[in-house]
Order: sequence, then C-alpha cells, then structure tokens
Amino acid sequence: MPRVKRSQAEADQVESAGSEFLEALARGLRVIQAFDRDRRQLSLSDAARLVDLPRASVRRTLHTLVQLGFAETDGRMFRLTPRILSLAGAYLLSNSVSTILQPAVDRLSAELSEACSAAVLDGDDVVMIAHASPARMLALGAQVGYRLPAASTSLGRVLLAALDDRELDRFFARARLEKRTPFTLVDKAELERAVVKAREEGFSLVDQEAELGFRSISVPLRRIDGKVVAALNVGVHSERVTLDAMLDGYLPRLRAAASELQPQLI
Repeated sequence: MPRVKRSQAEADQVESAGSEFLEALARGLRVIQAFDRDRRQLSLSDAARLVDLPRASVRRTLHTLVQLGFAETDGRMFRLTPRILSLAGAYLLSNSVSTILQPAVDRLSAELSEACSAAVLDGDDVVMIAHASPARMLALGAQVGYRLPAASTSLGRVLLAALDDRELDRFFARARLEKRTPFTLVDKAELERAVVKAREEGFSLVDQEAELGFRSISVPLRRIDGKVVAALNVGVHSERVTLDAMLDGYLPRLRAAASELQPQLI
C-alpha cells in the first residue's frame, strides 16, 4: 500500500512523538472529529477537505468506521452512529472525577434552578464532563462532551489560571482569539489580565463573551492535594440574573460545593 503523503504538521508530530506513534489511528480520530453540530453528515470529499487528507485514506477510514458500527452511509453521505458514544463513555466510566461530579452538578442545578456544568481543559478548549439544566431552561447546546474555547468562558479562565506561568505563556503564544460576540476579549494583554485576576480571586465571571445573552461564573475544583482538576460553573440568561446576583448569590454556593467535593477528588 502506498504511503500517504504527510502534511508538515503531521511530519512534525511524528518526529516529536517517536516510532511508537500510530499515524493511522491519529488520522482516524481526525476524521471522527470532523463531524460536529454543524456538520452532522459529510460526503467523502467534504471529509477529505476538512481533515486535509487524500480521498483514498479518508475513504478507508470511513469504510472502517461503517464496518465497526461507528458510522453509517447511504452511499454518498456519512454520519456517526450512537455507538460513537461508547468512546466518550469509556472516559466517563474510567474517570472517577466525572462520576463524582455529575450527581453534584445535578444537585446544584436543582437547588439554584439554573444550568450547571463541570469541565476540564483540553488543549485550547474546555470540555464538559458533567452537565445539568432545569427543565424550564431553553437549550443552549451544552451537554457532556460539549466544547467551548477556554479563552472566552469562565470555565476556561479558571482552568487557565491553574496553569503554571510557563504553560500559560505557551497558551497565549499559540492562542487564536475569535470574537464570538461584541463582548469577547480578543486582546491578549486584556485576556491575560482576566486570567491573572481569576487566579488571584479564585473565580471567574464572564458576561456574554461566548454567547450573547448568556453569562456564567466558575470556580476551580481541587483534589485533596490542592491540584485543580476541573472547574464548576453556573450559567444563566443575562436578562434574568444580574451580575451582582451572580456574585452575591451563586458564587458562595459554588465555593461551598467545591469545598464539599474536594475530599472526594483524590
């Protein structure tokens, strides 16, 4: 079988990862990640373009996913099947943090009658590992596995604040800041000040930077040894809850919940 031509990024990754790096698996995961909320089904050509791989390589990957039951096709368009959730389930079942946090998030959401989430940092994004919403709330798209840019969310800024200075410098050096709303901070100096403020104050309050009409407040979740392993937040519609109410009403409850959870996070 002819060798697939590597992009420069792939060549650099292979060189840094060493001989144990499995390129075929890496390419397969890239194809899976090409599907999202806005791209629920893809043609072979679309998938190849999105992952910047030859059609032949992407065709083999999609065919393998179909044969394993992770994808389906009508002969032209491909879409993921519910079996793909077993990959996320493997993480959730093997990670004691997410197992502990989902019941806590459920309780907090029921108590406050607001959406509550817990998330971890994954590269330049945050990924929700627990989420609960009151039945009355309009769906905002948030759910377990949902990703948002760390730079424009309270969850992300709390998690970025937990990085050491060298890691934080690397984040700002590579960060590509997207103006998602008129309120999104895209100046790196301003954003760095916001992250440092979150580190000093132990919380982050972000108002309509990730999504118009939505504000959130987050605190770090620490293991029993003090290391930050996740972040916990409350998210609200801005027309319903003022910034003062979030600071005076929700922040103390978030901090109490974080304190209650710390002995369980080992």
